[in-house]
Amino acid sequence: MQIIPAIDIIDGKCVRLTEGDYDTKKIYNENPLEVAKEFEAAGFTRVHLVDLDGAKAGKVTNWKVLELVAGKTTMAVDFGGGIKNEADVNIVFNAGAKWATIGSLAVKDELLFVKWLMQYGAEKFMLGADVRDEKITIGGWLQTTDILITDFIDKYLKQGVQQFFCTDVSKDGKLQGPAIDLYKKLMEQFPQVPVIASGGVSNINDVADLQLIGCGGVIVGKAIYENRITLKELQAYNN
Repeated sequence: MQIIPAIDIIDGKCVRLTEGDYDTKKIYNENPLEVAKEFEAAGFTRVHLVDLDGAKAGKVTNWKVLELVAGKTTMAVDFGGGIKNEADVNIVFNAGAKWATIGSLAVKDELLFVKWLMQYGAEKFMLGADVRDEKITIGGWLQTTDILITDFIDKYLKQGVQQFFCTDVSKDGKLQGPAIDLYKKLMEQFPQVPVIASGGVSNINDVADLQLIGCGGVIVGKAIYENRITLKELQAYNN
């Protein structure tokens, strides 16, 4: 299982939210590159970078943080938040992201996303599936759609997407444990791709549980910053 530490950015700083609520913002480090270098030093080869300003504004905003992390570490970066048009996609790739993470846009503008998959290569995108009660949420998790997560993922795997991560919004930032049953269901339905879990990881036992059920990866954020999991503990599960 691959451990993917997360760095969420507001105003160029490393923060975390609870359930996507910007009013719950907590700043953990003024310097995201410092955080990224700690992850790199601990042996992690990939980082999940989220531009929360971009997600709110509807345009990529913290691309300079991406440029720093991609340019000054050896980690592969997946970057999401505010990617709404081709100019945003180009900014993200030019700034050094290995993958662009697309969530809301894949719901709202399927034709445009499929165009990008063909234009840039489907392997360069990661699908972000944020869910509440197994239905896709969009717009920074503020709006729940009627789209079932299984239908959403199935549609884009058929378009060539090779990876996705799934966040149960009701779990995110609460440190109450991941959505194990949901991930099991996704693994049964989509055995051809690794399921990357996100949200709710509160301690190393949660990571062990995700490995046990066969998750291909797990994105870990708040538990690291709140010192509930050490990087050393995570190293044992990372491959």
